[in-house]
Amino acid sequence: MLMPPMETWNSSDRTTSKKTTTTASDGGSGGGGLEALPVSLLVHDILLKLDLESLSAAACVSKTLRSAAALALSSLPSLHLADFSPDDRTLDRILSACGGVTSLTVNCLRVNYRALEGFLDPHIRELNLLCWSAMPLSALRSIGRKCSNLRVLVLEWAERGSYDEFTGNFHQMLSCCVYLESLCLKIRGVEGPEYAFSSGIWPKSIKVLKLQPALEDDVISLVKEIAGNENWPEVIKFPSLPSTCLLQSLSLHVRTISDKLVTTIAESMPCLLELELEDRPWKVPLPHGDLTNVGIQSLGSCDQLKSLSLSRNRQNCQTSFKRVNDMGIFLLSEGCKGLESVQFSGFSKVSDAGFASLLHSCKNLKNFEVRNSQSLSDLAFHDLAEAPCSLTELRILSCNLITSETVKKLAFSSKLEVLDLSGCRSIADSSFYSISSLKMLNTLDLAGADVTDSGMSKLGQGSAPIQRLSLRGCRRVTDKGISQLVLSGGIVSKTLSSLDLGYMPYVSDKAAHAIATGGIAITELCIRSCFKVTDSSMEALARKGSLENGSRPIRGLDLVGCISLSVQSLQMLKKPLFRGLRWVGIGRTCLVDKGGSVLSEIYEERPWLTVCSGGCEMGCRDGWEYHGGS
Repeated sequence: MLMPPMETWNSSDRTTSKKTTTTASDGGSGGGGLEALPVSLLVHDILLKLDLESLSAAACVSKTLRSAAALALSSLPSLHLADFSPDDRTLDRILSACGGVTSLTVNCLRVNYRALEGFLDPHIRELNLLCWSAMPLSALRSIGRKCSNLRVLVLEWAERGSYDEFTGNFHQMLSCCVYLESLCLKIRGVEGPEYAFSSGIWPKSIKVLKLQPALEDDVISLVKEIAGNENWPEVIKFPSLPSTCLLQSLSLHVRTISDKLVTTIAESMPCLLELELEDRPWKVPLPHGDLTNVGIQSLGSCDQLKSLSLSRNRQNCQTSFKRVNDMGIFLLSEGCKGLESVQFSGFSKVSDAGFASLLHSCKNLKNFEVRNSQSLSDLAFHDLAEAPCSLTELRILSCNLITSETVKKLAFSSKLEVLDLSGCRSIADSSFYSISSLKMLNTLDLAGADVTDSGMSKLGQGSAPIQRLSLRGCRRVTDKGISQLVLSGGIVSKTLSSLDLGYMPYVSDKAAHAIATGGIAITELCIRSCFKVTDSSMEALARKGSLENGSRPIRGLDLVGCISLSVQSLQMLKKPLFRGLRWVGIGRTCLVDKGGSVLSEIYEERPWLTVCSGGCEMGCRDGWEYHGGS
């Protein structure tokens, strides 16, 4: 349900009489059967399970529901204001009712800081400031002073204006947050050299630190600075100390991951629990400035390491970690046997033997991810049934030698929840016998796989309770396969909530009609660049959720590149159709160029709806663009 303006909220409505102890039927009208329920049941079992938008909409139905909604809001420990654009008056009424909130998430492109300013005070312990670009940089100093008890801070800054001004205000903010334990700083839009971070600004209480991007030399100085404040022999002697005083988690995005960086981290922070390093080299690194077996081996001294992620992003330069081979991974697996999560990307010289050593040495391994490996094949998973680990998440992305044989080795798994094989083009229909038997599987990504309608039929009749499914680029799946998937009456047809059918040339209106009828739980649908999708699909999906089969309405719809849609289909985005829609992507269609006045009417009528005219993925997850209606 789209949230209407909360014009009827007033101060007297936000104070609910404590004399109401039995039922909620004492006043107002329009609440129906809900008003006959006990207040505690109405608040805790119904209203607190709604999202903020639906909760606010319920408050506009009657006086009784307004009072109950105010009670629900006052009970919220966290407030998420990232997905909509409330006007200042509505935001003020929401914040006035949320007296118990200690965690606040804000999309700074959508909220006026002046409306937030009065809400920020020492009771806020966690603050997530997303997309900070339009707000004044001087507000950072004010936040530091107001939120003096802050424990967790996430700050995303899009480069706009002077970096010196940003760092000055940011440093003053940190100087006030003396209890800060977790800091994530992301700077977006950086095309030149990475920004440097001054030494001496980091609170001594810091346990989790994420910097994106950062200079290697600056990070090395930072690591030595933090490590210099600790007495390592005492820490090793008393293992309880790391939970109270040491940096436990470090995440860095740098230009190039080198032996110098990795060995410094390993030697300075032997009690590190989590390490994530990602680089984006502009050119092929020189031998003395790259990661080799020496750097990988040094991580073996971090015997308390639980999570390790090493990634080479190929966006700027098509290169990989060519100086790391199986020997480096063998030594790592012997030294870090306590690893629970491993993520490797760009290790082109590591073979099946190296990757298999991690699976067999790390007994507590739950999450295993490998991207862009030219050497990883089915042989790495040949003895997976004998491996001591019990995987819950397995991601093998863009590994061309992986086939359905690997999937068959997973048939025994009783705990696997996530299986991502996107970009593995040799996955075929034979894998669905094993996939369909995974009774804990909730996420499946088969983007680009060589599957057909026959495989969809097997999946639809299986026992895997899949909630999120991606078939993007599966060119051999047609309307028939999608219909068999969602109309089979199997478990998937009841559990599936997110479906990606992007770039599938044989998906048309028939598939959309099947989803509108049989995909009762589907709330997110991507039909990006499905050229056969027309206005008929829009009409069917617009009415989803109003049918009597208990179907849920569409909340996210990706129509980017659907060139067969006409401008008349925009009328479907008006009330009362598409009730509950929060995000729609219309980029690269005639709806952008010819929508004009209709889009303006939609923005006015549905201020909570984001209409993305760019090419963003579902929900504009990168989130730095200014969008109409947002």
